[in-house]
Amino acid sequence: METVAVILAAGSGSRTGLSTPKQFLLLGGKTVLEHSVQTFHDHPGIDQVVIVTSTEFIPKVQDMVKADNWTKVTAVLAGGKERFDSSLAAVHHFSNNPDLVMLFHDAARPLVSARIISDTLKAMETFNAVDVAIPAVDTIVQCDAAGTVMEFVQNRNLLWRMQTPQGFRQKTIAKAYEIALKDPAFTATDDCGTVLRYLPHEKVGIVRGDEKNIKLTYADDLPLMEFLLSL
Repeated sequence: METVAVILAAGSGSRTGLSTPKQFLLLGGKTVLEHSVQTFHDHPGIDQVVIVTSTEFIPKVQDMVKADNWTKVTAVLAGGKERFDSSLAAVHHFSNNPDLVMLFHDAARPLVSARIISDTLKAMETFNAVDVAIPAVDTIVQCDAAGTVMEFVQNRNLLWRMQTPQGFRQKTIAKAYEIALKDPAFTATDDCGTVLRYLPHEKVGIVRGDEKNIKLTYADDLPLMEFLLSL
């Protein structure tokens, strides 16, 4: 089973309120991006790594690849305005390898563990699409646009909070986007959602994530990540 980790690092990180894009913020002496790439690079089940970033940051990332001696990094690709544009860049890059197992990971989740990667690769032996998620433990409510509670979700045991990586056979995610891009109403927040909507026959496996595998979204997340990194 040939594998590639696709590190999605094209976001601007505007919600952090900081001038530096979040993938280049320092965490424990290294950038957030470096933490994410290094974990996949060091995993024995990952054959190669591709980094997708904004065009303006490609030279910066290429310098990082050389400085950190990431020999598994085979390409630094230009991403797009939307997250799915970056995913598509990697999907198209490997269009000649339909059976390739692709693990898409948000660079802004720098605390991903080797265990999660291993479990995702194992699940890919059974499924063509796999999501990493953790069970919802809080009470969940559905609200209207005005912020008024409409109803309580009664059975939270069926609700999971999605993380990354998300794994796919190249041919599976490519087919999902081929169909999606013909839909004028297409909007995407993540790749598994695209598969679920446009390939409804395709079962998506679930791998248990980790509470520590949080996403850097706001500036206040950094101190928590620093603490988790020290454990």
